[in-house]
Amino acid sequence: MRRGTMLLDILISGLISGSIYALLAISFSLIYGIARIVNLAHTAFYMVASYCIYLGIYKLHMHPVWGMLLSVIIVTLFGLISYKLFMDPIREHEAAVLIGTIALAMAMQEIMLLIFTGDYLSVPALIDGYFKIFSVKVFYQQLLTFVVALSILAALWVLLIKTRLGLAIRSTAEDREVANLMGMDESRVTMITMGISVALAALTGAVIAPLTTLSPFMWTHPLIMVLAVVVLGGMGSIKGSFVGAYILGFAEAIVVFVAPMGAYLKGSVALSIMILVLLIRPEGLFGVVFEEER
Repeated sequence: MRRGTMLLDILISGLISGSIYALLAISFSLIYGIARIVNLAHTAFYMVASYCIYLGIYKLHMHPVWGMLLSVIIVTLFGLISYKLFMDPIREHEAAVLIGTIALAMAMQEIMLLIFTGDYLSVPALIDGYFKIFSVKVFYQQLLTFVVALSILAALWVLLIKTRLGLAIRSTAEDREVANLMGMDESRVTMITMGISVALAALTGAVIAPLTTLSPFMWTHPLIMVLAVVVLGGMGSIKGSFVGAYILGFAEAIVVFVAPMGAYLKGSVALSIMILVLLIRPEGLFGVVFEEER
């Protein structure tokens, strides 16, 4: 019975963590695939969205749903402004982009520290209560988080595969020069993709906020995991990011529930899996051997 309970705990935790990592990693891969921008500020947008929700609920006295919607809009606009001012002018210089985006993330962290201090904060659950499966408590908020995350991923898949905008994004990611020759405005497509990428990061913050504690440093661990997922799946591969996210999500869950005393090693174990895969397949699970082959 205890083994069955542990397996269920691992399943629930792995699905939620994997879905969150998938949302962050896929949105990270989108802008990398289009503009070759390694946006190290990506999870900082997720952190800012969580704080905007807190602000909307407790300071502006908004309903949590409206607070989440407002946070997504604000963070998306902020992300577009940041892209236009800080990333677009240096996007052809990879080292400058890395330095600029990590500096932007640190600036957002310091601003949140200044406004909210370093105290741990929380956001109320949208749905209270739980049900039991084999004596394991499954909270309704956990179920809602998983369903919403999967719905967002499904909507993104429809956008990329079934719409003209999705075709433009995929074509530009495949070959920017050819896309321009075919009449696609590469700069416009990149701007739209950046908006989608930041909006997905903000939505992830909205989805996970009721299940976690808010801290100005909450963006660092997800950033490490997102980079691990993206490298594991293959740089720029949407499918690779999806698969890699669940592999590392379940790896973390297994460490936490099988060896609780070593739970602090969960990130290390996930990264070790990434390194092991890369030793066997350096381009990642779904990557290509050479960048010029993309």
